[in-house]
Amino acid sequence: MADNIVNGISSQEGVPAVTGEFTGTGPTYVHDGGKGVHGHSQNGWGVYGVSEVGRGVVASSDTNYGIRATSRTLTAARCSSAEGSGVEGEAGTTGNGVKGYSKDGNGVYGLSDTAYGVRGESGTGRGVAAFSDTNYGLRAVSRTLSAARCSSSEGSGVEGEAGGKGDGVRGTSVTGNGVVGISQDWRGVFGSSKKNAGVVGESAEFDGVWGISHSPQHAGVSGHNPGGMAGFFEGDVVVTGLLTARDVCCPGADFAEDFNVTKEVEPGEVMVLTETDALESSTKEYDKKVVGVISGAGNYKPGITLDKQTDSNNRQPIAMMGKIYCKVDADFSAIEIGDMLTTSNNPGYAMKAVDPSKAFGAVIGKALGRLKMGKGLIPILVVLQ
Repeated sequence: MADNIVNGISSQEGVPAVTGEFTGTGPTYVHDGGKGVHGHSQNGWGVYGVSEVGRGVVASSDTNYGIRATSRTLTAARCSSAEGSGVEGEAGTTGNGVKGYSKDGNGVYGLSDTAYGVRGESGTGRGVAAFSDTNYGLRAVSRTLSAARCSSSEGSGVEGEAGGKGDGVRGTSVTGNGVVGISQDWRGVFGSSKKNAGVVGESAEFDGVWGISHSPQHAGVSGHNPGGMAGFFEGDVVVTGLLTARDVCCPGADFAEDFNVTKEVEPGEVMVLTETDALESSTKEYDKKVVGVISGAGNYKPGITLDKQTDSNNRQPIAMMGKIYCKVDADFSAIEIGDMLTTSNNPGYAMKAVDPSKAFGAVIGKALGRLKMGKGLIPILVVLQ
């Protein structure tokens, strides 16, 4: 094939050194539209533009791409490098490798069927920096969400990942919110960690974590840990409203304190002091060593429990005040609402206090239910006397 060399020189501003126009209608390299200039190279640049003070290459289109660049090869091991890139931009000093500008549309628009639409990578600086004077610095939208992987990157509007100890996602603001998470029908912000805190909030002059809920049925901040601690506070706790204690199924109705017990016992049993620091079930009438009733029977659960300890001893919450279900024996005397109750000869059971001379110092509380005969479980108001 004969050499075909074109050298173009222009000294006039706005006049190109080389102008190319395609007017034919035959088949072309990529699609049915033609090319003003087609550059092809086996191992170099297809088209290379250099300018000392202006733009190396300027491309403009009234109805389609100003520039469309396609690479047919992609090395999987180097997917973030220039090899196989449709467009590669490089700035030698402090300029922009690639800069996109638009008055009304997208400055830069990246689209991918299976990988990243836009990916930024930097050795020492920021992979992607986004700025806006009046709107989003960066807005990421995902149109699909996999329910089975709602916390993963699939379907995420923004995914942040740090290989070492850096931040996966970091938001900084002088006077506004560092990070804002908004969801129409799910979590605005979700934090998950395998070994550490899912979410950590820290502030020098305000609350570390501040939660607001506009629903009277839901908490501003909610902690869930079935079978364990849902919340832990190191320091003082201030409550400006009502303090309500309740179990998942039942209300917290009594004020209890944990004690060691000598044997296996059940909620609702009446407990008395021993010569040691442990308690045992009551075994005699009008016992002045009575302490209270084991909390948790029926549909009443402990509201507040003091002296919680983690040890190998058998410890049980003993209700000392409030409403509780208690084992009673009506064979000694029928029990009516309002009757004073004391210990009985039946281990762990209370009975009606019929002898005032013996009852002082041995009263457990007041009956809130009735039992005509036999043994049963009734609600009582614990009032030690």
